[in-house]
Amino acid sequence: MTSRSERPRTAGPRRRDCLLALAGTGLLLARPAAATTLVQARARGALVVGLYEDMPPFHVAGQGIDVEIARALAAALELKLTLLPFNADENMNDDLRNMVWKGHYLGYGPADVLMHVPVDKPLMDANPQVSIFAPYYRERVALARDLQRLPQLDSLKQLGTQPVAVPGQTLAGWLLLGADDGAYKDQLKTQWKDGTECARALQRGEVAAAAGLASELESVLQGDPRFAIEPLPSPRAPRNGWAAGLAVKKDATDLAVALQTAMNQLAQSGQLKAIFARHHVAWQPA
Repeated sequence: MTSRSERPRTAGPRRRDCLLALAGTGLLLARPAAATTLVQARARGALVVGLYEDMPPFHVAGQGIDVEIARALAAALELKLTLLPFNADENMNDDLRNMVWKGHYLGYGPADVLMHVPVDKPLMDANPQVSIFAPYYRERVALARDLQRLPQLDSLKQLGTQPVAVPGQTLAGWLLLGADDGAYKDQLKTQWKDGTECARALQRGEVAAAAGLASELESVLQGDPRFAIEPLPSPRAPRNGWAAGLAVKKDATDLAVALQTAMNQLAQSGQLKAIFARHHVAWQPA
């Protein structure tokens, strides 16, 4: 996938890519849940926000960029915040069904709004039950390198035989494993769960480079002059990355308008940029 997906999760490797699906079996809920309007949310007094579990630096154990943005959005709507964390399913369509328009077969959800949804037209077309809007960050696949061991890296061939940390079941992993007909597979260390773990391995000197999402790598390495973080030099990597935004049920028009207005204000006031900066990530407007 791409949430904090590594590209829009309409196909291929998932964004926190290939997180285990929720265990258990059972039937899906019988009918879609009713949309929560802004009036209903205000009557309740809280905004229920769906967040991906274990997605650093956006959400880990109740902390992260998405948590801060959710808190700011709820405050702008004069509501309290209720977080609804969940484990990503097999693809983004499943996540939208479980967390936005229907609810999960295990009995929880949907949320009023889901964060970190790829703002992607094919995904929108495949899910007419939801509205996807308010892009707030542009993600990309990146490579961090030790400047002493790899002073220049204009192409992957310049990696030579240096070891590279990469989370295996991610877009970054697939791109590097398949690059140049598998030329680098023997030097890739793929045991890492995500790009933050890869970045820490780079810090410890275990590898010469680390691949992952730019936000993951920056959250660990930003400001350290020993390392450079640049877009992955692969022609197969999405050149412009992808935008992450919000999703609500299609009929929740007033809630979508209010959230879009609040997100615009966060961006224009500099608050969005400041939230990312607190987590050592350079905000990339979508």
